[in-house]
Amino acid sequence: MHEMNDAVRQAIAGELQLMDPEVRSSRERAGRLLDPEFTEVGGSGRRWTHDTMLAELPDIPGSSAEAPRYEPSHISGVLLAPGLVHLTFETMLGGRRTRRSSIWREGDAGEGWRMYYHQATPVPPGVE
Repeated sequence: MHEMNDAVRQAIAGELQLMDPEVRSSRERAGRLLDPEFTEVGGSGRRWTHDTMLAELPDIPGSSAEAPRYEPSHISGVLLAPGLVHLTFETMLGGRRTRRSSIWREGDAGEGWRMYYHQATPVPPGVE
């Protein structure tokens, strides 16, 4: 049980770092948190790869200290298998609510936990 909690805690810590404008604006810092095989399906339906995300992340909303930043809530996780964690949570960014799902994979020795997959689904106004 302790191992599961530690894995989930580490994945949550990585997720929160990726919402930090200082991390988002640094290709090097964000790159340490994204798995080389990373993919994302964003709220717009766009598919992102590791390279496209790192290239464009500094210009995506939530990446500037002067602009609105992600406000996460209801974050929880489960260990799917050794070295594989699934997180679910919601974010608010400038009044826009989004449900999110991430899969985090533990890297080889010394690489730590990295986001392998991310899905964002916008929540329309009025939906519980």
